[in-house]
Amino acid sequence: CRVAPEPIRYTIPEELSRGSLVGPLARDLGLSPSELPARKLRLSAEKQYFTVSEESGELYVSERLDREEMCGEAPTCSFSFEALVHNPLNIFHVEVAIQDVNDNAPRFLRDNFQLEINELTSPGTRFAVGAAEDADVGSNSMQSYALVTNKYFNVEVKDSEDGSKFAELVLRRALDRESEQSLRLVLTALDGGDPPRSGTAQLWINVTDANDNAPVFGQERYRVSLREDAPPGSMVLNVSATDADAGTNAHITYSFGEMPVKVLQKFVVKTESGTIMLQETLDFEETRSYTLLVEARDGGGLVAHSKVEVEVLDVNDNEPEVILTSVSSPVSEDAPIGTVVALVKVRDRDSGENGQVRCELSGEAPLSLVASSGGSYKVVTSSALDREQAGEHRVTLVARDRGSPALSCSAELVLEVSDVNDNAPLFEEEVYSAYVEENNAAGAPVVRVVARDADAGANGRVSYWLEGGSAGEAPPPVSVEARSGAVYAQRPLDYEQCREFTVWVRAQDGGVPARSSTATVRIFVLDRNDNAPRVLWPAAAAAGAEAPPFEVVPRSAEIGYLVAKVVAVDADAGRNAWLSYELLQAPEPALFRLGLHSGEVRTARAVSERDAAKQRLVALVKDHGQPALSATATLHVVLAESLQEALPELSERPAGVDSAAELQFYLVLALALLSALFLLSLLLALLARLRRAGPPPVLRCLGAQRFSLASAAFPADFCEGTLPYSYNLCVAPGRALTEAALLPPPLPSLTAEELLGGESCSKPSPSSNSGPGDPPAD
Repeated sequence: CRVAPEPIRYTIPEELSRGSLVGPLARDLGLSPSELPARKLRLSAEKQYFTVSEESGELYVSERLDREEMCGEAPTCSFSFEALVHNPLNIFHVEVAIQDVNDNAPRFLRDNFQLEINELTSPGTRFAVGAAEDADVGSNSMQSYALVTNKYFNVEVKDSEDGSKFAELVLRRALDRESEQSLRLVLTALDGGDPPRSGTAQLWINVTDANDNAPVFGQERYRVSLREDAPPGSMVLNVSATDADAGTNAHITYSFGEMPVKVLQKFVVKTESGTIMLQETLDFEETRSYTLLVEARDGGGLVAHSKVEVEVLDVNDNEPEVILTSVSSPVSEDAPIGTVVALVKVRDRDSGENGQVRCELSGEAPLSLVASSGGSYKVVTSSALDREQAGEHRVTLVARDRGSPALSCSAELVLEVSDVNDNAPLFEEEVYSAYVEENNAAGAPVVRVVARDADAGANGRVSYWLEGGSAGEAPPPVSVEARSGAVYAQRPLDYEQCREFTVWVRAQDGGVPARSSTATVRIFVLDRNDNAPRVLWPAAAAAGAEAPPFEVVPRSAEIGYLVAKVVAVDADAGRNAWLSYELLQAPEPALFRLGLHSGEVRTARAVSERDAAKQRLVALVKDHGQPALSATATLHVVLAESLQEALPELSERPAGVDSAAELQFYLVLALALLSALFLLSLLLALLARLRRAGPPPVLRCLGAQRFSLASAAFPADFCEGTLPYSYNLCVAPGRALTEAALLPPPLPSLTAEELLGGESCSKPSPSSNSGPGDPPAD
């Protein structure tokens, strides 16, 4: 951004019609027509007197230009404004000088003037008739006066210190009231235009009697200074005049001469004392000085004139103004240092030090203020912007003048910072660790990675991608959801195949160009007890083999002799792979022992001759998982001193072919035989006891009945006997003795029918006498 050091100047006459061409502004700025749409040439001014064409860039008049309205009585008139172009942002000062044209005729404040002149007035006496006003300036302003031809008066033009011209009537010859009591003259005011313009006023001159002394002011010109903040009613000055006459001719009254209305509104003079008072407040910025025409008139009608020049002193009564001409908001955060973000103009209507304004920035922001020409300032970036630290900057522009006391004003500047993709997504952790049990379900969640991007909008929208991993599989065992960053298992994992693997997840934002970062995800597979122990030795017999492998143990082996070692492994890990051993089956359980943790099979005692030559040992191997898994190992042992001695045993049917069902059959058969033998021994013992003794006294249920040959009874409360089992027998006493004498001891002669066929038993009647051969009672 640059500002032209010198303004571009144009000069045009006033009163141009709307649409009149002022000048080729775009060409003077160095812009071609093709650049105009992109550079956006526009004007910045408080009042738009001019406009610029968007197609050609030429400057035209948009409002009526009245130099007198715009600049008043100033000798020169110009209008300044700024021309702004963008891309890049430039500012140019343009000044248009307004030339005066003769569009205003001179004008007297009154159309008629009344003068009273004593007939004794000496020739050469002067009479001020005031000044005509012409709003034009320079040569077009009021230049001269002309008086209609007469024999008494002529007119002379006088210049005042402020540059205005006023007319004085000069008496050329003495008046004679008796010949002419009054005169009517026409006064003409002419300007210097081409053609000139004019204005007229009527002079009515009344000739009075002699009053040969006119009043005289103490000073021909008075000067006074007055502060613009002086309150109404303040005394400005006291003028005084004297008259050498006496009586009414010496009585002086004071008044103002012909002056503009705005001056008469501001001041008033007291008729008798000549004290000039202030009627309305003054404004230095509106009018800096006043010229008062004071007349002193005596009782005879003679008048004296004096001028009072009032200088208005400026006070600091106007606050500075801050105008934001242009603001470029939002501004990109990657804008270089020194980028112009706003144009500011400050001004103060006061003058001198009261109108000298300095501008400064208030607030914490990476902005600074650079002074330009014509009270303009540029707001530029002083350091790099960062939207992530501050998306908006608010500063206050403070303008303060140098008056005493100083006045100030402020304006707030809000600058928004637009985002650029200058931040890559950042993961919350550089390395993520996840633990997954093996045999998981497909689609099971593993871990969620989270990355955050400090940018906004699409620049801060993060998506996730899988960049590969250490497993080297295609497709990889896990996937990542693009929006949430959740990592899922693609298929069940197997701890025994892969205990851990690493994948890399890339987080990428939606900016252009996109930015990304990568995080490492380490996935540990946790073991489950899904593998049973596997026996390495003794190896199982191959299908079709004649004999399984065996171990030879000498019969002379001592206690603790190492027979063999069961070797097993488990593919699992940890407790799931801790193995323990126990002896599940052995023909001689006391002969061998199996180490719980070592798997070593050793002799628990010395081998005896009674031990079978072939020993089949079944070992159980189980892990410590939940639930535990197990396997069995079969070890064949041959008790022999040498291999030659063991060969005959090996030629027989291998012990290992006996199945578990066959072993169970033998156990059941042995148990049945033992039970049968026990019952037979019991029956024989009972039979022998019955033959040796009669009925026991405890059997009170027995009477004198005879024992029936066809049956026998066993009372429930008979508890005598030598076996560990209790049986009760009920017999007839007489029959028992007879039969016992006939049978040879110790075997009983009762048949099975006699033993099993019971006879009912009842308590014998005390009066019954039954013999041995009597039948039993019913």
